[in-house]
Parts: sequence; C-alpha cells; structure tokens
Amino acid sequence: MIDRTGLAGFLRNRREALQPEDVGLPRGQRRRTSGLRREEVASLCNMSSDYYSRLERERGPQPSQQMLASIAQGLHLSVDERDHLFRLAGHNPPARGTSSEHISPGMLRILDRLEDTPAEIVTELGETLRQTAMGVALNGDTTRYTGPSRSSGYRWFTDPAARARYAPEEHSFMSRMYASGLREFVTLRGPNSRAAQLADLLLESNEEFRRLWEDHEIGVRPHDVKHFVHPEVGALELNCQRLIDPAQGHSLMVYTATPGSDSYEKLEVLRVIGAQAL
Repeated sequence: MIDRTGLAGFLRNRREALQPEDVGLPRGQRRRTSGLRREEVASLCNMSSDYYSRLERERGPQPSQQMLASIAQGLHLSVDERDHLFRLAGHNPPARGTSSEHISPGMLRILDRLEDTPAEIVTELGETLRQTAMGVALNGDTTRYTGPSRSSGYRWFTDPAARARYAPEEHSFMSRMYASGLREFVTLRGPNSRAAQLADLLLESNEEFRRLWEDHEIGVRPHDVKHFVHPEVGALELNCQRLIDPAQGHSLMVYTATPGSDSYEKLEVLRVIGAQAL
C-alpha cells in the first residue's frame, strides 16, 4: 500500500538537498528555492511538472515502477534510497547487482560534469543508459533502442549502421571482441541470463557470430584508441577511458582526442554541430 505522506516527505527532502550544479543544471540569477525546483526535477525525471507536484502534495495515482525508476535516477538516489522510494510507493524494489539499470549517484555526478565531452554510461552488455550531448553528437542517440538491439554487441552483428561508425580496418577485431565478451558474460551470468538470450538470438540468425562463437576465444579486450568514421566530420582517432562501477556492472566511457591533433579540431567542430542540433 502506498504511504502518501511518507512518499511526499521523502521526495521533498531529496529534492531540497540537491543543488542545480549537482545534476548538471545552471544555477541562474534568481533562485529562491531551497534545492531544486519541482519543474527541474520533473524534467530530470521525464515527467510533467503537474504529475511530480501532485506526488509531493500527497495526491495523484500510485506511480508505476517505471515512473519510480525515473524519479530515483532523476533525484540521484543511492540504491538504498531507491529501494526505500519503491516501498513507500507500495512496490517491491527492483533487483540489485549487475542486472540493475540504476546508475549510482557518484557516476551520474561525473557524467553531469562532462557536458563538453563525448561520454556515456553503459551496462556490461553495452546497453546505453545515459549520454552527454557530445556523446549523442558522436555516436547518435543510442538510448533509443529497445529489446535486444539495446546491446551494442547485438547491433554490431545485426545492424550495418553500427559498423558504419567505425573504420573498416577495425571491424574484424571488434567482431572478435564482441563475441569474446558475450561468451565471458554467458559463463559468468549463467544460461538464464540476458547475455545467454542474446547469444542464442545471434547463433540463430548470424553466420559470422556462429563462426566466431565456435572459436571459443576469450579475453579480447577493447583497444584504448578507437577509430571512428563520423558521418559529418569524418575520421576520428579518440582515446577511450573507462570508469567501472563493479557493484552495478556499469561503465562510464569517456572519449577524448590528443590536443592539437586533427581529431581534436574535429571534436570542436562536432561540439558546434551538436549545439546547433540542440
């Protein structure tokens, strides 16, 4: 059963504890609210201001689990706080661990400060959970996919557009890398895991994946330098730094170019293109 008073108080407390800079928002000149405004939280949670305001006023329908997950992420809640939110709203909390898509507050704070850098947070299966604006400018909006196509490895073998973003000389290595990585996660997570489901789908539908799977290759790790082919600025040589959250199985991927290089100049052009698109 929903605890409307407890839910309203908890939401209000967490909203007022956050400052705009904590979530990557500008502070502005005329700020009288303690913490974030309701409309700012609503925007972060991808819901209407009216819906969120009614929750803080102990009104409105019982929020769905999907809505609660959005609120937990928008308010940068820890896993314990997220679970508390779900129980207040009358739901059982989602599973914890590597199957969870709840991003830790610390990783979100880092991402929020990378607004001028291509960066993204992905699951262990390459499912994009969050991107910076520059990340979208570099790779496109990879949060829009649904079903198996959410996985970058699955798209690599099923969607030619996924390969078009990388230099042709990288393709053979990346096919080996994706097959090797998926095999490791199938063994690690078990036959009933999402990794196993993706492997089964690819084994049924893709000849290249079947051939690589039969090689039983393990330990093919991503290169530190990636060679992109961007549809608007052309070839890009970018360093990829990875920050891993072992508790959640998420990785923060940050792409940078050597200062003064041709790729560095192209990233500057991409930043302008991205800003114009927004």
